[in-house]
Amino acid sequence: MTDAATGPLVGLKVVELAHIMAGPVCGLMLADMGADVIKVEKYPDGDDSRRMAPPMVKSESAAFMILNRNKRGTAINLKSEAGKAVLRKILRTADVVIENFRPGTMERLGLGFDSLRQDNPGLIYCDITGFGGTGPYADRAGFDLIAQGISGVMGLTGEGPGRPPIKAGVPLGDITAGILAAMGILAAYIHRLKTGEGQRVDTSLLEASMVHTAWPSAIYFATGVSPGPLGSAHPISAPYQAIQTADGWVNIGAANQANWLRLTEVIGMPELASDSRFVDNATRMKNLPALIEILTKGFRERPTSEWLERLEKAGVPAGPVLSLGEALSNPQVQARRMVVEVNHSSVGRTRALGTPVKFSKTPTQIRLAAPVLGEHTREILGEFGYGEAEINQLVTDGDIIAM
Repeated sequence: MTDAATGPLVGLKVVELAHIMAGPVCGLMLADMGADVIKVEKYPDGDDSRRMAPPMVKSESAAFMILNRNKRGTAINLKSEAGKAVLRKILRTADVVIENFRPGTMERLGLGFDSLRQDNPGLIYCDITGFGGTGPYADRAGFDLIAQGISGVMGLTGEGPGRPPIKAGVPLGDITAGILAAMGILAAYIHRLKTGEGQRVDTSLLEASMVHTAWPSAIYFATGVSPGPLGSAHPISAPYQAIQTADGWVNIGAANQANWLRLTEVIGMPELASDSRFVDNATRMKNLPALIEILTKGFRERPTSEWLERLEKAGVPAGPVLSLGEALSNPQVQARRMVVEVNHSSVGRTRALGTPVKFSKTPTQIRLAAPVLGEHTREILGEFGYGEAEINQLVTDGDIIAM
């Protein structure tokens, strides 16, 4: 048996019928908070992210491992009637099901929301799609790249006008959709605790991408003008961007007047405070190129470490621009336990990202590494009344994978 879970969601039963990223992120959030997440992979090859390689950690895909820890894993053939019967039995007592198949897939399998809630009226059914369950794009398949383009995010990202479109360096739509889905599930769970009613929770990569456009959308609603890419600069506040130093870059967050005045003192240019081009945020935004040219000239005189020391002492928000490796080794990241080690049944000790939410009364823990394909099938089916002979027959018939 697997170790007992801890966290505020202990006792919540979740079935994850999801693959690659958005759905697995949702399951990961719930699993980290203590939910019993049963990851049901497709037969016979499992989650597509198992084949997103290299890189590999020995025999396992690094991409799969990073998103599927703290889950128990099985693989069920949903094209066979026996396989679907196994899944239906599991879902009959589940609190939540998560899926991110192409729209209509679950309905064609006879496993859509309307069908499942007949056996389980309290079921919370969460589906994550490219564009949502309604509207002219509802039936389209979607990927993070496509959502970033349609949402306007790519139109806001990059070095400036005339440069090629750039997507964010991380899959914003996928990850945010998973987090929004987890939030929606928890809200639906609170509703169920009050009423006993289950419901459908629906979000998409498009909507998840669009929530990141808050400031630019405010500008468009106010002016009718679509903002464009600004590099690392902010659309309505200055100076708030990366500035080059003698040996790298430093992010400056002088986003209000008090910090701006402190910054002019730190860099030894107090005269900028009374310069008519920079006296308030509106004039600084209007004259941003001139402002950054002046600041860059000053910042290039000293290394990043010296500037960070001076800025911190003065109380001006600032930070270095780190590589991912440097970020993962950062003492604050380490102190917040955002890098942890887990024991994988196949590859041994391996590193994973930690839980991003901490609880004082119901602490969480990373207790399970990502499962190998079918790792917990026997354990899971045993909990639903299947005997060893039955499980072996299902394996022989090609209905499940079990270790």
